[in-house]
Amino acid sequence: MHKLLFLLMSLLAISSADCEVSAFQADRPECLVAAKAGGGMDLSCQLVANTLLAANLIDAPMQIRYKTGGIGAVAYNHVVGIRNNDPQLIVAASSGSALNIATQKFGHYDVGAVRWLGALAADYGVIAVRGDSVWTSLNDLILKLRHVPSAVNFGGSGSVGSQDWMKAALLAREAGIDPQKIRYAGFEGPKDVTEALLNGYIDVFPGDAAELKNYAESGQIKILAVLADHRLPGIFAETATAREQGYLVDWTIWRGFYMGPQVSDDSYQWWINTFRRLLKTSHFREEREALGLYPFALLGEEFSRFVEQSVNKQKELATGIGLIK
Repeated sequence: MHKLLFLLMSLLAISSADCEVSAFQADRPECLVAAKAGGGMDLSCQLVANTLLAANLIDAPMQIRYKTGGIGAVAYNHVVGIRNNDPQLIVAASSGSALNIATQKFGHYDVGAVRWLGALAADYGVIAVRGDSVWTSLNDLILKLRHVPSAVNFGGSGSVGSQDWMKAALLAREAGIDPQKIRYAGFEGPKDVTEALLNGYIDVFPGDAAELKNYAESGQIKILAVLADHRLPGIFAETATAREQGYLVDWTIWRGFYMGPQVSDDSYQWWINTFRRLLKTSHFREEREALGLYPFALLGEEFSRFVEQSVNKQKELATGIGLIK
């Protein structure tokens, strides 16, 4: 009898302890864009902010904030050094983040400096020119590059070594042109690059499909090639891939998030579970399509391993093109 009473009291004590430890809930959710407004990072934060609330997975609206500088480097250092244990904060990241880590543009912080949360969508590189450009195909552009490489002005987000530069450099190398001979102007964000393209300051923008979707629909820009291994649906359905035009260049951009390195396992897992539920909703699928993004999802440890592999792949590409030794 005494043993039974002791067992019951123990179980009640455990139950009481469990009740006292409530699961984490994001009541002040925040998404940090590591760039200017209007680019792919911004789209990532818009995607989750718009759909988490609509799907009733958060009770309070998610705040979107911006921290520019170094195409993600300032935000990365800020999260690691200052907001390293904030369970409310997620930060937009992409394949460009992996490239910057690979080329040490994030300083002494490596891929293991943060907790990689998950990827929820993908995008693809495109080669864009003004709508009135004389070039109507990728071959037209390549012929000009082969004749006088310096006569074509490329522009993109970030300096030499950014993923926009890499798209141009890989295309040049595939065409037998020294990547170091191409002219390239770096900007802080895609909105600035697009304005430079439309105003005639640059000739070619090796940007992202989702970022340029609206401009392509309006006819302000023309897409010469999609850097994917398949044609994209919708507005880009009639646009040939670089592969179809004889140049074996792909550039897939994953759109994901990371958190501070000291965020608790409880809050980290809450975000993973919440994202897993979000991916199953019609709210998410409809918003992803509206933003011009494409299906791609990896969460938690699987995503962490994927990012590590992405960094290693980017190191190989950067080394092969002479960007790093």
